[in-house]
Amino acid sequence: MPFVQISMLEGTSAEYRKTLGDIVHQAMVETINIPPLDRFQTIREFSRENFLCTPEYLGIQYSEQFMIIHITLNEGRSLEMKQALYKTVAERVSAALGISPADIMIGLTEVKKENWSFGNGIAQYA
Repeated sequence: MPFVQISMLEGTSAEYRKTLGDIVHQAMVETINIPPLDRFQTIREFSRENFLCTPEYLGIQYSEQFMIIHITLNEGRSLEMKQALYKTVAERVSAALGISPADIMIGLTEVKKENWSFGNGIAQYA
């Protein structure tokens, strides 16, 4: 059960945001074995004063298209699966939306399965 949160500067179209969400979800299905119907995402746009990032980090230069993709998911994916996810997302978002791969930051937070409730106040995986 991944929960994806995508944050970026305001000003993109609904179509842009849908394409971005679709790409991230499909990459997770293909690289880290997420079920196709397991899709929970929020995409948020922020004003310049509410979206702060350094212009450069670890030798990577960021532009106004910089985005943060944060994925919370069950623990247990291998390093190779995670690396494949990062690469697939960066390549596909870059190709589809014209964003430099340098502007795509991805962070994963892994949690135990019992840390989810899908509704009704029940920990379905516990």
